[in-house]
Amino acid sequence: MEHPIFVQCQMLIRKPIAEVFEAFVNPEITTKFWFTKSSGKLEEGTKTTWTWEMYDVSSEVQTLKIVPNHKIETLWGNPATNVDYEFKEMKNGTLVIIKSYSYPQTGDDLAKVVNDNTGGFTTVLDGCKAWLEHGIKLNLIEDKFPAE
Repeated sequence: MEHPIFVQCQMLIRKPIAEVFEAFVNPEITTKFWFTKSSGKLEEGTKTTWTWEMYDVSSEVQTLKIVPNHKIETLWGNPATNVDYEFKEMKNGTLVIIKSYSYPQTGDDLAKVVNDNTGGFTTVLDGCKAWLEHGIKLNLIEDKFPAE
């Protein structure tokens, strides 16, 4: 089903698909480039809480569907929106596509959410690439909105 307004961000990560997929379901890896704490791994039919301690913010993530090494479908945020993660095996690694849709906002509020999601998911993919390819923790999420 196509949605009229959506955000789509993508990045080639030069690692095997199983390794990249695991980075998104396993918080021991995801905390190296995205949130700082999680109540557990992403598992189909469960709810997980992700926390960004530096901002004192948490979000409940409902995992709707997992197709190992291919797709993760989630519902999260407040108000909740769909966020899907697709993994495509490429010649030089894995293409990760994050697509966010089903926004309830309208007008200026919708424009702000689309802008925030575009920047946020791009930053996540950049951080993931740096961590998985080079073992570098860039602190991109932490430094995006510094306290000072």
